[in-house]
Amino acid sequence: MTGAVFAGRFAGKVLVVTGAAQGIGRAVALRAAAEGGRVLFVDRADFVSDVAAEAGRDAAAFTADLETWDGAHAAMAHAADIFGGIDILINNVGGAIRMRPFVEFEPAQIDAEIRRSLMPTLYCCHAVLPHLLARGGGTIVNVSSNATRGIHRVPYSAAKGGVNAITQSLAMEMAGQNIRVVATAPGGTEAPPRRIPRNAEGDSEAERAWMAEVVEQVKQSAFMRRYATIEEQAAPILFLASDEASYITGSVLPVAGGDTG
Repeated sequence: MTGAVFAGRFAGKVLVVTGAAQGIGRAVALRAAAEGGRVLFVDRADFVSDVAAEAGRDAAAFTADLETWDGAHAAMAHAADIFGGIDILINNVGGAIRMRPFVEFEPAQIDAEIRRSLMPTLYCCHAVLPHLLARGGGTIVNVSSNATRGIHRVPYSAAKGGVNAITQSLAMEMAGQNIRVVATAPGGTEAPPRRIPRNAEGDSEAERAWMAEVVEQVKQSAFMRRYATIEEQAAPILFLASDEASYITGSVLPVAGGDTG
């Protein structure tokens, strides 16, 4: 883990971080643990347990398919069982499966994009609310995307637009119960090779060409003309999760080098 660590920032807090086996979720979960939180690392990849082991004794792992209602509710119940409650949920599951012009998408592919990048956030928000209410309040941080404006990802863009709507609507609904709901909207981010590929079927030659067009569009749309580091994405997520952001709710923070999406 790299990046600044604020010792004790999450002391006394229980966090659930989804999509914690790799990428941004892994960085967020490890840093939250380093900052004093008790953290449940959740992912459908079984190697999430190896990642949680890096965080030490105040971390645990849970394997679940968060694209399902049962998986989301089981994950939150497990966190409450082992840690005595939940204070913070960071919804990080999602990611475009394919890059292609919208006219080239097949119906099953559209459904898969929505299921991957919308339903885990929707289900996990629902599943965590009873636990936050039992605590007298808490925080949900959703990881959206600035790709609500972008090429070759229309179904993914629609899913992330839904995440933004969940954030704003749920924040309004739950503010009276001392529950904040916020989001970041990451832009393109450099990351190590994925241990589980985004598209298990592999990309065709055409899809590789379309992906190259996406990469160029993302860099050109960013004022800073580059991708972020993982640490540059983890830092604002953890800020919004912390008590330092206590008067921020319903906001979607672009973290995309100037591209607001």
